[in-house]
Parts: sequence; structure tokens; C-alpha cells
Amino acid sequence: MTAATATAGSWSGAMPPTLLLPGPRFLPARRATSAAASSLPQRPLRCAVLGAGFAGLSVVYHLLKESPAGSHLSVDIYDKGGVGAGASGISGGLVHPYSPKVKPLWLGEECWEECLKLLGVAQTAIDARKSGASGSVWYTNCRERIIRRRGIIRPAVDVKNLDILSNNASNCLPSCVVERVDRDAAQNLLPNLVVPYGSAFYMPDALSIWPLQYLQAILLACKDLVEENRASSIGAMDLNLNRKSVDCLHDIEGEYDAVIICLGAESDLLPELSGKLPLRTCRGVIAHMQLPTNTRECYPDQSPSILSDAWLAVQGPKDLCMGSTWEWRSRNYSAEVSEEESSRALQELLPKASVIYPKIKDWTFEGARAGVRAMPPNTTLGSLPLLGCIDDLVQGKPSCRYWLFAGLGARGLLFHAFLGKLMAQAVRLGCENVLPPELTSWKRKQR
Repeated sequence: MTAATATAGSWSGAMPPTLLLPGPRFLPARRATSAAASSLPQRPLRCAVLGAGFAGLSVVYHLLKESPAGSHLSVDIYDKGGVGAGASGISGGLVHPYSPKVKPLWLGEECWEECLKLLGVAQTAIDARKSGASGSVWYTNCRERIIRRRGIIRPAVDVKNLDILSNNASNCLPSCVVERVDRDAAQNLLPNLVVPYGSAFYMPDALSIWPLQYLQAILLACKDLVEENRASSIGAMDLNLNRKSVDCLHDIEGEYDAVIICLGAESDLLPELSGKLPLRTCRGVIAHMQLPTNTRECYPDQSPSILSDAWLAVQGPKDLCMGSTWEWRSRNYSAEVSEEESSRALQELLPKASVIYPKIKDWTFEGARAGVRAMPPNTTLGSLPLLGCIDDLVQGKPSCRYWLFAGLGARGLLFHAFLGKLMAQAVRLGCENVLPPELTSWKRKQR
């Protein structure tokens, strides 16, 4: 058991015995009640996933991947903007299992491991198309590489910060080490980096990814699973992406065996859930910065991205993202950023970034995008997402099971794979006991 796991409460991470039983076990209420009934042709079990961001696509992938052989499963994804249209698609793409003080996050080891697995799945889906190995008739314009493996560096910004970072780094996770490096070593990693207190903290295994392309690649992997299932002639799977929203849960009442709500901050816009979820909204603006094409200067290819009061996520030798602003209680869900909002964001972010990386002043502002984070309540274990069955929150007598997966906050990339896998298991079993109680405790507090 890791140090992170030891603080996770009563949930041990072990799956309940029912998961070990053979045969299809999806939504027990729909199981055949006799041997004769089980021999009849099965109606496909239908699931709706609302939202095509980190949470939604992780759930879809694991529903398809973990369903037993012979399952008849149909999954409909609903997102009016398409894949990555919300906060997930415009996120900075920096991935690591630590807090800003480099303290391991809740279940950081497990979440990091599953995140790496799903990133690998996504990259494999792209590589198969590049090599022509995939026979899929579906295609998307994903970039060839969605992962930048150059690490992340965080300089200490004051004496107190240095002490805290040093203490926490000594308890880093073996799968994602944190190295304390001196000024010379830090500047060897990234020339022109300012290290005001002589030390920086380097995570060589941390990643920078291209979020939108990553999400598109997960969808490709989902479609590959469907095609593999069809080719095997065992069971039947179907997957559909609907570019429309579900504005009211009762509009799809009776159409599905399970509805999984993965709408992030927009979950509260559903009338059945309005005012019932302990989520805070926070709009963040990210600036896209570029070096002029007519200059020979570029960001060093082997250099890490930067964490500080403003972070710099490297996208290419002449491209990076700078973020992020925090506008609490915002109800502006548009990804578009006005000229005035862009100007305010640049005035806020550029001075913070230039303290650590002065060369950012040579970069030009090319535009901005924004998303609204769904921030969960603070707990003794940190800010933990909200998961669970929410039938009791949906008024009336629902004819299917409703599930919530929301509140990823600023940790969507770290949490999405592991929690998406657990959520898919909970939906498949029709039982939320597979979920850590820390993630379902919010329901008891709401009563």
C-alpha cells in the first residue's frame, strides 16, 4: 500500500467479489431470471454518456473495454460541441500526480498508472492509423504524437516555498520522481530559467499532452473496440456520437438502462440537478503564445514545461500555452474569449510567467480560449471529484439508473482514467460500492 493509498479512507481499492464471477454482469436489474430466459436473444443494454470530455470518454472506453465477451452493449455519447468542446479540450495538458507543493495527491499512484495506460491506448490508436494496421473506416485528423515526454520543472519562489517543496519531494512517488536540482542543473535543463532561491524541482517523468487530440484519439480507440467486437462475431456493440445536448434528463427517460452525467460544470444546468450539487464554477483563460516564424529562436526541444504562479505548457518549438486565470462563480460557458477578456488575462499571466522565464516576453500573443472548471468541495484529502448513483436526486420514479461523474476541477487529466474505470464498473454492476466512499460521501451531506 502506498502512502497515498493509506490516507484514502476505508476503501482499500479491492474490487468486491461480484466482479470475479464469470459471465455478463451488466446492470443486474436487467438479468435474465431463468436459464430459458438467458437463452433468448438479448436486447442490447443501452447507456447514454452526457459529455465528451475527459470524464465522459474515459467512461465510454472502459464500458466497452471491460464488458464481458458476448455482451450486447450500445453507447450513445451526447455533446453539442463534439469531442473536447468544453474545459477538457482547452486545458493546459500538464500531467503529474502532485499538488502545487509537490505533495502526492489522493490515490496519486493509482491514478497516475491508469492515466499512463489510457494515454498509451490513445497513442496506439493513432499509430495504427499511421501504419495502416487499423482497418477502421473512421478517421480523424489527430496529430501523430499526442505526448511530449520532457518533464516539468518548478522553481522555488520563496524560502517557505523551498522548505515545503523540499520536504514533500522527499516523499515522492517512485513512478514519478521529483528531483531537487540546483540553479546550474535547472538552467542546463532550460536555459534562461530563473531560479530565484537556488533550487528547482524537476519531474522528469511528468508529461505535456495535446488535450483535444488526445480526446479524439480516445474516441478512435473506442471505435476500434466496437469494430473488433463486430469482427469477432461474439456479442454486439454499438457506439454513436450525437452532437446535441440533453437539456432535461426526463427527455430521454425510458430510452436507456443507464445515463452517466459527465458534463462538468454544466451538470448543474440540468433542471433535475440544479442547486443540488456542491460544485463551484471557475472560468479559466489560457493564452496561446508563439515565436515569430522569421526568427531562429525556439524553445529547446529537450527542455521541460514550467510550473509556477503561471504555467507554461510547451506545444512545439515555437508554440506554448500560458495559463491560467481563475474567475470564480463564472457562468460564462463560452470557449470564445473577447478582446477585453484576453487583454485582462494577458496582463495577469505575462508578469507572473516572466518572473521565472523572462524570454516569454519575446513571444507574441496569438489568441485565447476559455473553459469553466467544475470545482468540488475541499476535504481533508484534497478536492475530490463527485461520483455515484443519483437516482434519489432525480425527481419522480426513474426507469433507469442515473450516475454522476463530475468535479474533476484542475485534476481532470490525472483522475479521469482511474475514476472512469471505476465508474464503468459501478454502472456495469449497478452498484456504487465499487467506488471509494470519499467520492460518494457528498450525497450524504446533501440530504
